[in-house]
Amino acid sequence: MESPRLSARIESEDPSMRLAVLIDADNAQAAVIEGLLAEVARFGEATVKRIYGDFTSSHSSSWKKVLQKYAIKPVQQFAYTTGKNATDSTLIIDAMDLLYTRKFDGFCLVTSDSDFTGLAMRLREEGIIVFGFGEQKTPDAFKNSCHKFIFTEVLRPTPQKRSASGARTSDVANGALAKAKSQATPKTKVKFPKQFVLDALEQSSDENGWAQLGTFGSYLTKLKSDFDSRNYGFKKLSDLVKAKTDLFVVEERIPQGSNNKQLYVRAK
Repeated sequence: MESPRLSARIESEDPSMRLAVLIDADNAQAAVIEGLLAEVARFGEATVKRIYGDFTSSHSSSWKKVLQKYAIKPVQQFAYTTGKNATDSTLIIDAMDLLYTRKFDGFCLVTSDSDFTGLAMRLREEGIIVFGFGEQKTPDAFKNSCHKFIFTEVLRPTPQKRSASGARTSDVANGALAKAKSQATPKTKVKFPKQFVLDALEQSSDENGWAQLGTFGSYLTKLKSDFDSRNYGFKKLSDLVKAKTDLFVVEERIPQGSNNKQLYVRAK
């Protein structure tokens, strides 16, 4: 079990963290790259950005269009034999080489392939933070081997619709629509784990049943690495607990010696 200090750092969006972003081109979609790198920037600086695959193959053609734009270094790996994934081996070898430089605080592994479960576990053993990025089909073994796992479905760009006059709907939306758009539009259907969330709230709350939102969020991620409010249609955890009035009571407080409000939540 990771230390409280490490857990806090995962949740703190510390821009000083040095991160290595390693992308498996065979198991990741180029369409998510902009949102993915923006998400990585929340956690720290992408000091290394590498993508692994056979870029002579038509399968990787979509990636070739974005590599230069986002300054991602391609690592060409030819498929020497049919049925063997040489890309995985190259990525793993590079990851271990980078690990032993001791220059990185965390690794971002972009893949939906469970073959990288062992790599994630090895990085964690060295005290390195592991962020996983993959599709919902990603096996639980890999998701659970990461400190935090983000579904790439929530990172896909949302097409902007235009009105009959040609203006974007975001330009003519009224206040209610603008508020709705502030919450992440669910791009995929995920059942809300009601009982899991309530159990986590109970475990992270004080003797009066109240939990500070940050503490609650950190506990959710520790128990379930792929928990993300965006999977359920909400941009932030605070939006989720405020919207689900049938489950939660929320309260804003100003801690002693501070001028900043903090959100507290308890079960209804």
